[in-house]
Amino acid sequence: MCQEGKYPFRIAIPQAVLDDLKMRLERTRWPDEIENAGWDYGTNQEYLRSLMNYWQHEFDWRAQEAQLNQWTHFRADLSGLNIHFLYERGQGPRPLPLILTHGWPSSFFEMYKLLPLLTNPVAYGGDPADSFDVIVPSLPGFGFSDRPGTRGVSTSEVAELWASLMTDVLGYTHFAAAGGDIGAGVTQRLALKYPEQLIGIHLNYLGASATPLDPIELSDAERRYLREIEQWSVNEGAYAKLHATKPQTLAYALNDSPVGLAAWIVEKFRAWSDCAGDVERRFSKDELLTNIMLYWATETISSSMRIYYENRRALSPLKPGQKIEVPAGIACFPKEISQPPREWAERTLYVQRWTQMPRGGHFAALEEPALLAEELRAFFRPFRRNGA
Repeated sequence: MCQEGKYPFRIAIPQAVLDDLKMRLERTRWPDEIENAGWDYGTNQEYLRSLMNYWQHEFDWRAQEAQLNQWTHFRADLSGLNIHFLYERGQGPRPLPLILTHGWPSSFFEMYKLLPLLTNPVAYGGDPADSFDVIVPSLPGFGFSDRPGTRGVSTSEVAELWASLMTDVLGYTHFAAAGGDIGAGVTQRLALKYPEQLIGIHLNYLGASATPLDPIELSDAERRYLREIEQWSVNEGAYAKLHATKPQTLAYALNDSPVGLAAWIVEKFRAWSDCAGDVERRFSKDELLTNIMLYWATETISSSMRIYYENRRALSPLKPGQKIEVPAGIACFPKEISQPPREWAERTLYVQRWTQMPRGGHFAALEEPALLAEELRAFFRPFRRNGA
């Protein structure tokens, strides 16, 4: 460990891992499928076969690895866990430090189009005063971060790690935070636990509150939202219930079969994005497979799913009626998996900006990086501090 508490990291997947992957793809034992099933029963086999054929014969991991290594990677020991993160300095007079947190089944790779837009706005027709120092950690148990070996590493514990990374390792006294999916939960807990350090938070996802609410107090829009969430859980939420209850049982299959892993992940990219049923309208095969490789090559699908288990057992950080007082901005992408009304968000957040986005879904940074970048610039512009 170097003096600053971080040390450089470079991605270098052993060739033996790639050779083993090719062998496993060659030996896939495919299941049967109902005629004209489409995606109704889950991942469509015709599409998956085409993606797996590309993975086996055309996908160039070494080229993707070289692209990933153009970023500045570090690892840092935080409370006994070595956490991987990208750290790109802003090109402007006073870059604002911003920590971006991904979710599942995503990875730090989701931010690769967003990063240059935030660090170097001038190159994209923006104002240098809007530049950010961008920090993108890999969640514990994801990608090149260590896998927790003990119970209890929920989003609350991750928030503590991120606070240590930003203040103790990188030396910032004040910073901003943003995220979606699991990253939105981490971001809110950061603001709740460390309001003196957080100048503002931005979210592109809001889930149901863990704090019990009296239905009589809810607006019609909030009651409708909760019904929609309940119906979504019935139709689409089986994966989360499995992750939150018996993740280890599923892990044996997904850690052993690259086709199984790809099927588990790509179905979510199709279902949760603004792609009108055609996943490659939003994500190229190379993008889909690079993200999948960050789970396969590191053998982190099991540890990534466990955060659902830990979150299910963690106590709600908010007391009834309590609000996170750090200023919050919220971007509502139309194909996000939940669409809460503003009054729902204002029960727990100090909402200062609420934007209905014109397009995009759950993977906003990868789907609509320019829209998200402009939204982040606009929200954080009034809160920039000298010497943050």
